Amino acid sequence: MATNVLSIEDAKNANIGIIEEGDRGVQAVHEVITAMRANRRSGTAQAKTRGEVSASNRKPWRQKGTGRARSGRTSSPVWRGGGVVFGPRNRDYSKLVNKSVRRLAFAKALSERIAEGDVLSVPAFSISDGKTKSFAKEVTGLTDGKRVLIVAKDFDDSTKLAGRNYASALLMSAGEVNVEHLLYFDKIILVDDAMEVLATRTGGKKKD
Repeated sequence: MATNVLSIEDAKNANIGIIEEGDRGVQAVHEVITAMRANRRSGTAQAKTRGEVSASNRKPWRQKGTGRARSGRTSSPVWRGGGVVFGPRNRDYSKLVNKSVRRLAFAKALSERIAEGDVLSVPAFSISDGKTKSFAKEVTGLTDGKRVLIVAKDFDDSTKLAGRNYASALLMSAGEVNVEHLLYFDKIILVDDAMEVLATRTGGKKKD
């Protein structure tokens, strides 16, 4: 199967929203990537304060006359096993990014990869026998990239079966691919039926 390097003009002809201005969308990409990484954080790190540790309320020794510093409870942070001062607490790290910024970031990331010549187009991509060996042979015949993203409107079951154990390539539907995918992979292979979906996601118009 032959591949073609997708050019800026080809993308425009497919109604994909291309951003050619140098700085436009750069901040949007940063915000989206930051939000995606923040949203994956569990935020479950937590240390107990002096009011939460298991300890007796009994005063360790009397206030005066021992020659030692006064002490009120063994849950004090200065005691071994006591509470933690300013320790981590459960928190929500998630960030919200509005739809227009996400669309701008997606269009910017895709435009940059196309401009760099890292996006290839193929008429179709299917592995009929469902074998990983056949999948690997097909992918290596299309590109020599070490990490390959293959995007289509959808894939049949045999193709999904063939590709699920091949670590160097990832099958992704055009509706699910995100900015992080576009930036991570060395080469991106777009199947022709994905163009219409990508055109909608980048702010372009559907073909009549």
